[in-house]
Amino acid sequence: MGTKVGAYEAKTKLPEILRRVESSERFTITNRGTPVAEIVPPTARGRVSARAAIERMKTFQRVKGVSGSQLRAMIESDRR
Repeated sequence: MGTKVGAYEAKTKLPEILRRVESSERFTITNRGTPVAEIVPPTARGRVSARAAIERMKTFQRVKGVSGSQLRAMIESDRR
């Protein structure tokens, strides 16, 4: 979940929070104690999404309008 920060504090300390996120920290923004948002490093979120997308692509027997070589190129381009 990460460090919990109230919405007002997050607003007033946003530059500091962003610097810490660059160092791989995660923050959960709360509103009156209820979690409403997360601030996470983009690589953490992106890698999970990319892996999930690749797995979904592998399950398709055939993708209409996309050749096997084009599909492989799309998958490989995401690994860079």
